Amino acid sequence: MFVKINRKQLKQEIRRGYIHVASTITMSVVMVLVVFLLGTFIIDHYKTIVVPKDIYFPRFTSIAKTHYSSVYLFHRHSLYSPSLTRVMEFTDSTGLVDLWHTISDEELMEKAIRVPRVSEDPKKVAFMFLTRRSLPLRSFWEKFFEGHEDLFSIYLHTSPDFNYEPPNSSVFYKRRIPSKHVQWGKPTMIDAERRLLANALLDFSNQRFILLSESCIPLFNFTTIYNYLMNANQSFLSSFDDPRKIGRGRYNKQMGPTITLKDWRKGSQWFEANRELAHEIISDKMYYDVFQNHCLPPCYMDEHYLPTLVNKVRSDLTTNTTVTWTDWSGGGSHPMTFAKKDITEVFINQVRYGSKCTYNGANSSICFLFARKFHPSTLEPLLKMAQMVFGFGP
Repeated sequence: MFVKINRKQLKQEIRRGYIHVASTITMSVVMVLVVFLLGTFIIDHYKTIVVPKDIYFPRFTSIAKTHYSSVYLFHRHSLYSPSLTRVMEFTDSTGLVDLWHTISDEELMEKAIRVPRVSEDPKKVAFMFLTRRSLPLRSFWEKFFEGHEDLFSIYLHTSPDFNYEPPNSSVFYKRRIPSKHVQWGKPTMIDAERRLLANALLDFSNQRFILLSESCIPLFNFTTIYNYLMNANQSFLSSFDDPRKIGRGRYNKQMGPTITLKDWRKGSQWFEANRELAHEIISDKMYYDVFQNHCLPPCYMDEHYLPTLVNKVRSDLTTNTTVTWTDWSGGGSHPMTFAKKDITEVFINQVRYGSKCTYNGANSSICFLFARKFHPSTLEPLLKMAQMVFGFGP
């Protein structure tokens, strides 16, 4: 009987042992899971709190290379849960790049500011067109770009209600960025320029940035302009002290002490910037807010904001001159517009070589690379002169 009792107790002990082991294993699994989840939570919050977003740079990964642009995704890798933010450039069914996205201006600027300041070969020039609708001189520009697809990027800011797309064989196909309404002389004009810059900065192979209008033309072939810009030591953003009523007379004392009369500058709207200066332009908030609140007619932001900003923050980055020629000899608030009858070889060469300036510290007769304003009727004579006068490819 004693043996039977011992056997019964032994079975009960073994059963309790199994239960204890099972409980221990279950508790261990639960603890491991809790520690895993807690660790993931702490790591994610550590990146957000200890490493601010302004200095945390997600790694860029090139996912596609097209004739018109490098396409990049923002990747943020995690040991536990890799995540992917929104794409800044998209490819459509033809494999071409589409610049359309739905992020806000604020988020766009933040992402552009955080793009690493490194270059990728081949280095490219970003051509940023600020237009109302279509480009009437598109055919002339297409000849200019032909054969150099790896050396440029194109960005179009149009009226938001304009949705025409050129044929997919055009270098302008799918190059519109999300745009908003623009009014001449208003802050919306600067917003559009900054929007163009921010979109172009997302592609870090873009190293030079030129702002153009629909009435602009190139004065030389692509190779000449590309080499001129890439080899330049500084940017070409016009900034000067104009003592006249249309210069200093537009200064508002309410801008002080942030902006003083001594800081005040005027210049051409049509600028060219290297990557460093472009970054400074989209990073500014303090001076933009002062202008937005106090630059009222007869003060116009497109004539004073960028010249004054650059004078304040990085005057060493610009020659204080523009590379876009404009004829103001007619007087008034708008420059001369040239028609079909004006387009001759003599006229073009006068614009190209009729000025004196310095380039990288040496005297030069090539001071302007682009010119405006050219009426749509000038397309025919310009195309006829494209090869012989401008040196475009056949």
